[in-house]
Formats: sequence, C-alpha cells, structure tokens
Amino acid sequence: MAEQAAQLAHQRRAIILDAVRRDGAVRVADLVGQLGVSDMTIRRDLDALARRGAVEKVYGGAVAPAGASGHEPGFDAKSDLEGDAKAAIADTAAALVEPGSVVAISGGTTAHAVAARLLGVPRLTIVTNSLPVAELVRAAGRDPGAGAPTLLLTGGSPTPSAALVGPLADLAIASIHVDLLVLGAHGVAPEAGLTTPNLMEAQTNRALVASARRVAVVADHTKWGVVGLSGFAALDQADWFVTDAGMPAPARAALRDAVGELLVAGEEH
Repeated sequence: MAEQAAQLAHQRRAIILDAVRRDGAVRVADLVGQLGVSDMTIRRDLDALARRGAVEKVYGGAVAPAGASGHEPGFDAKSDLEGDAKAAIADTAAALVEPGSVVAISGGTTAHAVAARLLGVPRLTIVTNSLPVAELVRAAGRDPGAGAPTLLLTGGSPTPSAALVGPLADLAIASIHVDLLVLGAHGVAPEAGLTTPNLMEAQTNRALVASARRVAVVADHTKWGVVGLSGFAALDQADWFVTDAGMPAPARAALRDAVGELLVAGEEH
C-alpha cells in the first residue's frame, strides 16, 4: 500500500509540475477537482515540489520558481493568485486617480484590478496596452448612461500576459502624455528595480514611464526579490509604490528609502 501511495503521489506531482511549466501557475482548488484528492493532499504535494525548488508556493497555489527569469506566466494563470492582496492594493491605488485625468494602465493582473475600480470615475481617459483592461473598459462603455472612461488602446503585438508590446505600441505611447501611470511588474528588487521576463514588454513599459507625469507601481509582496530577464524602471522612478500588508519589514525599509511614497494597503499612511 505504501508503495502504491508513493507511486500515486509521484504521478500527481508530475501532473502538477507539467501544469506549472505549461501555464506558469496552478491553483489548489483547480487541482483538487482535477485530481480528485483532498485540499491537504494537494498542499502536501506542493510542499514537496517546493522543497525541491520545482515550484514556488503562493497563496492559493503555486507558480514557476522565481529563478526562472525568462518565464512569463499567462494572464489567466496569474489572475486568481494573491487575490485578496491585489484587491487591497487596487482599492488604495484607485484613490490616487483624480476625475478628469488621463491614466495609463500597463499590463498585469494587479493593474487590471485597479482598472476595474476606475470605471465610475467621471471624465476619465484610460490609455492601455492591456487587452483585458481594454475589454473591461469597452464592456463598461456599452451602457451609454454609465459614464465609462474614454478608452485609448496602444496597438502592438500581444505577449503571453495579454499586453500589447513592440514598435507600434512604443510609437503610439511616445506621442501621448498622461497624468498618471498605473504600472505592474513581474519582479521587484533593490538593485534590479522593476523587471519582466519579456524584452519587448520591458521596452514598452519604459515608453509608458517616459510618457507619465507621475508613476504608481502596484505590486504585491510575492514580487519582492524576484528578478526577471529585463529591467524597465528603477525604484526611484516610482512616485508611489502600492503594496499589501504581506510585504516584509526589510523590504518596506528598502522601498521607503527608494520610492517617492510607500503605500501599504489597509494601513494608515
């Protein structure tokens, strides 16, 4: 029986690892349904894989290890991870947006969460290279009386995370000026700054930063210490860095020294 149980565990973990490699992330709830085992069994499997360095555990599931600097999870793979943290960050970041302003919103699931909270802000113009953000704003505009924001889409070629990048996007962004940029990141580190695994997305993000009068970086605590393949902004280019309460004290100290203002969602500022 013990040998059979070990074999089943090996099979489950191989399936989980394949899913992480394919999609960039897995959720415990999905694996429970897919594999027909308990929540605790899946968590033990993830613990075992994490000890081997094959995955990195996050709230509600696991992602590809941070050392995989060139790996880029898809938008859907990331959208359900750290949901509570992203919601808290989005609430705090949305309060920075003033009616009548022009706001650029980058790709990424946390930036998307911010966009969802801006649909009722009066006279807002949203410039974005994120296909999910564009669809969110477009859907809101179907109701003529809703007062949805005006949408400007940059164009470009989509990445696995559904961000439009490349020369077309860069040229469009270079021709505009925005009041505020809401900027997501794959990774954040003291020396590397803000990073992404995608070289073209890094260049488009640089164009977004250059177009903005002020920059609000939105990143949860799991992004700290992660370094992607290409950097696109230094920490001191952020006027605000909005994160969640899970950000550890040493990271908070480093951020306070570098950014304009550190905002921790749910805490007094």
